[in-house]
Amino acid sequence: MEKNIIVYGADWCPDCRRTRAFLKRHEVAYEDVNIEENPEAAETVKRINGGNRSIPTIVFPDGSILVEPSNNELAEKLGISLNR
Repeated sequence: MEKNIIVYGADWCPDCRRTRAFLKRHEVAYEDVNIEENPEAAETVKRINGGNRSIPTIVFPDGSILVEPSNNELAEKLGISLNR
């Protein structure tokens, strides 16, 4: 089974909502982890981001990470063409 992308975020975060919508629109499987409800996840985000709770923080199966990416950055990482 393919490992999922992990999206660390929060419900109040507009960039997190945009990121989740982008992934859903392009049918990309991901695990949504709310750092407001999961203190361990919040600590993971802080560790990744040098003590900051920067969200969305996205961890890919290959171990790479994007923090607060634009849709273009996500598309490039995932090999999705945004040209319509």
